[in-house]
Amino acid sequence: MRIVSLLPSATEIVCALGLGENLVGVTHECDFPPFVTDLPRVTRTLIPHDATSREIDALVRERLKTQRALYTLDMPTLERLAPELIVTQALCDVCAVAEAEVTAAACSLPGRPTVINLEPMSLGDVLDTLVAVGTAAGVPDRAEAVVTDLRRRVGAVATRSERAADRPRVVLLEWLDPPFSCGHWSPELVRLAGGDEVLGRAGHPSRTLSWEEVVAARPDVLVIACCGFSLERTLDDLPGLVARPGWAELPAVRSGRVFITDGNAYFSRPGPRLVDSLEILAHALHPDLHALPPGRPAALRWVPNEGLVGEAVA
Repeated sequence: MRIVSLLPSATEIVCALGLGENLVGVTHECDFPPFVTDLPRVTRTLIPHDATSREIDALVRERLKTQRALYTLDMPTLERLAPELIVTQALCDVCAVAEAEVTAAACSLPGRPTVINLEPMSLGDVLDTLVAVGTAAGVPDRAEAVVTDLRRRVGAVATRSERAADRPRVVLLEWLDPPFSCGHWSPELVRLAGGDEVLGRAGHPSRTLSWEEVVAARPDVLVIACCGFSLERTLDDLPGLVARPGWAELPAVRSGRVFITDGNAYFSRPGPRLVDSLEILAHALHPDLHALPPGRPAALRWVPNEGLVGEAVA
């Protein structure tokens, strides 16, 4: 089966199911596993490469008004690849090719490929998408085995978290300018890791916050995992956050419990590495209970008078 993936998480799902050799096309954002960067790209972005966070936010809001996505299909490439299965999403209106465009494209392609839309709102939903893709691709047993192992890892974290002496108040930010709460599966990850998310709501989209809301929440732990941004790109925005009024008085800042992670690779990508995200978060919140598994990058930590400490930025 010839498979085209129209979002990075779907690419990771296809590969986790052992179908990497069937993958013939991916998006311009797909970067994991590394070999996929050599595959044909079937999408392009309308976001300028040098846009600031504020400018990206404004562009997203404008696109939402017109119901137009920020990504578009490269139809000549898609036609040449002749996929039999297209994996896309209907969860976010701007972070992938619009569902209507994908449907129209599929109808115009020879052989009318099967289109599967992924729309997870929780960690359980994300695991269910692996089964759905496995079933569509003809490997349901393999999908069940992969999901069983992922559930085992989630359960191990949850069991250890039950031994935590305290549950810190956590704010996980998905964007910094303007601030956005976390949403969808991320509040659930915080709970499983042994914390209480105080601004984001599990199973609901993220929302724009005022900085005053963040200050008023008085988080014990602040986690920064910017949607679609690498760790390096997130660090570019960190000085603007540190300069905000009330930053120095946040309990998380005063105790040195501000953590910065790669939101693009982990927390905002609803695929198998969400379980990696849980393990990274659990280690940050309760390092005495949760050892960091091999191969997982520890979150960087921001400490008053010292700045960033921890692992070097990769």
